[in-house]
Amino acid sequence: MSGSAPLPISVWNRIAKRSGVHILERYGMTETVVLTSNPVDGIRKAGTVGRPIPGVELRLGEGDAVEVRGANVFSGYLDRPHATEAAFTADGWFRTGDVGSIDDDGYLSLVGRTSELIITGGYNVYPRELEDILREHPLVVDVAVVGTPDEEWGEIVTGYVVLDESASAYSSWRDTLMSHAAERLAPYKVPRIWYRVRDLPRNAMGKVVRSELTPP
Repeated sequence: MSGSAPLPISVWNRIAKRSGVHILERYGMTETVVLTSNPVDGIRKAGTVGRPIPGVELRLGEGDAVEVRGANVFSGYLDRPHATEAAFTADGWFRTGDVGSIDDDGYLSLVGRTSELIITGGYNVYPRELEDILREHPLVVDVAVVGTPDEEWGEIVTGYVVLDESASAYSSWRDTLMSHAAERLAPYKVPRIWYRVRDLPRNAMGKVVRSELTPP
């Protein structure tokens, strides 16, 4: 099983190749407990967190924001009425704070958090899409993408990468990764600023703390 954050497709595939085991990904949070799950017996899809469990309704709202309702959803935050009001839509759906997509089979894929959205030149960019693609390159051990404030563009897409030791032989690793990304992404999504770092700051749950990413 996998939890805390969406598992990169490259990692899911690598585990499956080495062990023959297909990781069971689920999705939930404190306010809702478990929302969706890949099946115990059935097709588990890489890059998805499965389908809504019985009793849970799920929809995509404005900007593909993931919204949910059901008996599993909490009633509100203790002594925080304003936070509770902001957490629910006018028709009673809970705003998870995540952005996603749903395929033809009803499997949910999480694209990112609404709070992580990068707006560059008027275009919306969600870091996870870029990170998943960059992790496919053999030079990349780990990566995080954030927005760097800019007067002209609003934000500039910026990549922080942990590179494989073999990358020392590549003086043009930035160009290599930019070409890799450009083959798979719209031009506005390709990072224009790159930093090579030794590791990425993470919290106790293993999630990248993006606010602590600073140029080396």
